[in-house]
Amino acid sequence: MINLIKQLRDRTGAGLMDCKKALLENNNNVDAACDWLREKGIAKQAKKASTRIAAEGIAWVLAEGNKAAIIEVNSETDFVANSDPFRALVKEVNSLVLANAPKTLDEAKELKNADGKSIADLFVDATVKLGEKLDFRRFEVVEKADDEVFGPYIHMNGKIATLVVLKGGNTEVANGVALNVCSNNPAYINETDIPADVIAKETAVQKEAANNDPSFAKKPAAIQDKIIAGKVNKVLFDSVLVDEPFIFDDSKTVGQYLKENNASVIKTIRFAVGEGIEKRQDDFAAEVAAQASAGK
Repeated sequence: MINLIKQLRDRTGAGLMDCKKALLENNNNVDAACDWLREKGIAKQAKKASTRIAAEGIAWVLAEGNKAAIIEVNSETDFVANSDPFRALVKEVNSLVLANAPKTLDEAKELKNADGKSIADLFVDATVKLGEKLDFRRFEVVEKADDEVFGPYIHMNGKIATLVVLKGGNTEVANGVALNVCSNNPAYINETDIPADVIAKETAVQKEAANNDPSFAKKPAAIQDKIIAGKVNKVLFDSVLVDEPFIFDDSKTVGQYLKENNASVIKTIRFAVGEGIEKRQDDFAAEVAAQASAGK
């Protein structure tokens, strides 16, 4: 029995008691026990999905030749996110997405590895092994021309992943700009990318704020217009990549650095783990009670 439990643990990564129970339920048939554990894993994943939030995890990016893929995979805890099995899962998923360039998340989850397992299957297996809700949240595949350059960057071992595509320049330039994107998360590449309705909305906000200042009304109309334009520019242009100080030399802007290197930015992508996901704030007593209830 001990040898069978060891075989099952090696194949599935499931816990000792889960393996023992699986073997007892399946007359000590290891193959059947594997299937039983996977089925239980699907049920566990569905149960967790309704009650738990996966807001930790890893953002990763790979670039090979003229194609790159950036992904985010979530777990419930940092502990699992930093585990070797989870990191291996993320890298395998990224490689499959890069190689196959799926169009949708559903299509991506059907991609199969060399062993014939789909990404969806890999997540079920990982749920059994790690005991947490896991989620393949998003991805993007980018293709570039021969005269374009990728700048992939991974921050804090996967807390943030960025990808920059330049026209001209070289890998060093692209990587430098990718760090700027990672650090400042600019909303726009160039000033001309700011939509007219965004400018109009910010102008209205600044006018309303200025009208609450009695001294503003005493200024000439031309001066009022300049003040409003200046405030709007400050708010909006602070979120423009080419206007930011370059991260390695703040005596110049990113735009100046690009010009010096005969390059321009075509595309930027930035995935920060958990952004936009509302994390649950359970107190300790509630967490203990929840775990005790789950064990019954």
